[in-house]
Amino acid sequence: MLSNINNIGFIGCGKMGGAIASGILKSGNKNIIGAEATAELASAASERLGIDVLVDVAEVVKKSKIIFMALKPQYVLPVLEDVKEYIAGKVLVSVAAGVTTAKIESVVKGVPVIRVMPNTPALIGEGVFGVAKGSLATEEHLAPVVKLLSNIGECIEVKESQIDVVTALSGSGPAFFYKVINEMAKGAANLGLDYSTALKLSLRTAIGSAKMIENSEVPVETLISNVATKGGCTAVGVDFMNDFDSEKLFSELIRVTAEKAASLG
Repeated sequence: MLSNINNIGFIGCGKMGGAIASGILKSGNKNIIGAEATAELASAASERLGIDVLVDVAEVVKKSKIIFMALKPQYVLPVLEDVKEYIAGKVLVSVAAGVTTAKIESVVKGVPVIRVMPNTPALIGEGVFGVAKGSLATEEHLAPVVKLLSNIGECIEVKESQIDVVTALSGSGPAFFYKVINEMAKGAANLGLDYSTALKLSLRTAIGSAKMIENSEVPVETLISNVATKGGCTAVGVDFMNDFDSEKLFSELIRVTAEKAASLG
C-alpha cells in the first residue's frame, strides 16, 4: 500500500518541517503539500519551499498518504482532534518532542503512528533521526518514512521508551556541541589567539575528531589514549577534565534534558 510515497503532507512547515520537506523535494519527489496556521505563514512557506501550503489542515490530510506532524508539542493533539475523521488509511509521522504514540493513537484510533526525533543539521542534509514505531505501525509503514528521511540524514530505529534520551542526545545535542566548540575557542582567545582563528581551529578539530571516530574500528577510549600519551600535554588536559568529573557533567546534561523532553508531552 505504501510503495507509492508521492502523496506527502506537512502539518507545520517551519524550520524542521521545512527542512524535511526540502530534503524530500531535492530527492525528486515533488508531490508534497503543506499546512500552516495563518495565511501569512502559509504564503511565506509556499514561497520558500515551492509547494502549495494551505491554511486548511483537513484538506492537506485528505490529499496525503503520509502525514508529518511538525508542530510544537502542545498543538499536536488539538489539531489531530479537528481532523481525525479524515485520517483513516493514512500513516502519521510525529516529530513533536514528548508526545507519545499512545496519546496520538488515543485521538486517531486505528491509525499507524511513527515517532521521529530529528535534529537541526537536517537543514544542511546532515541530520540524524531517531525513529520509533507505535503499536499499530509495521515495517511496511516505517520503510517509506525512512526512505524519505534518508534524503537529509540517517535514521536509527529505537524503542519509543528511548526517544526522550534520543531527544537529549541528538535532538538537543547540536547546541551542546556548539557550546563546547565555542567555549574551547574562547579559551584559546583568552590566551591571545584571535577568536576567528581559534573558532576555525576548534571547529575543524571537532569535525576531524568526529570523522576519526566514524572511520575507526577501535574504541573511543583507545582514540583518547592514543592522543593523551603519558606525560604529555594532552594527558594533563584529560586529567584536568577527569578532576572536574566531565563524565558526570555530560551524564547529568543528558538526564535533565531527557526529563524535560518527556515532560513536554
